[in-house]
Amino acid sequence: MPDAFATLASLLDSRWTCRAYTSSPVPDATLGDLLAAAQRSASWCNTQPWQVEVVSGDALVSLREALLEHVLSSPQSPDLAWPASYPDVYGDRRRACGFQLYEAVGISRDDKDARFVQMLRNFEFFGAPHVALVHTPAALGPYGAVDAGLWLQSFLLGAEALGLGAAPQAALASYGAFFREWFGLGEDRMVVFGVSFGFPDREATVNGFRTARADVADAVRFH
Repeated sequence: MPDAFATLASLLDSRWTCRAYTSSPVPDATLGDLLAAAQRSASWCNTQPWQVEVVSGDALVSLREALLEHVLSSPQSPDLAWPASYPDVYGDRRRACGFQLYEAVGISRDDKDARFVQMLRNFEFFGAPHVALVHTPAALGPYGAVDAGLWLQSFLLGAEALGLGAAPQAALASYGAFFREWFGLGEDRMVVFGVSFGFPDREATVNGFRTARADVADAVRFH
């Protein structure tokens, strides 16, 4: 196996969603390297539709407080409609991931109050020292969102390579109007997702589980 592919395969295998962080900020130089690498992501006709708002320090504290207040008083209204359902194996995988999370933090499946508190951790950015909010031109619709997903994969693998933790969060896209107002964005921008990141707290129990992946045979047909 070529060394470059072995490195890529190792990063894909070891990457995980980090839900607890230390308070140490990522150095500016490291953050710059990560963002520069992610900027090399592929996109349809090289449109590079992603725009990224990175928030840290006091600005992050203010954003976290305002977002939590908004979430507790406002209904969700994502710019890109949520899936209508999760049929068959897709629902099974989604539930398995949720149950692993609740087990890791000691929440029983019927404890709705504790599950709600855990859900709110999304809007506290899991205590990360940084969050990136990604938006695309609304005119590009789902195709711009797909390209932003390629940026996200590059960002996540880059973070893993740099020893950082990261949590991709569709939940943040639940409140697109809030983020457009906060960042002064026009109605022509579609909020696609956020990603919280920083140095992982490897002692936190919530960081102790890993999700499974389907076999290639479950996803690929050869003709």
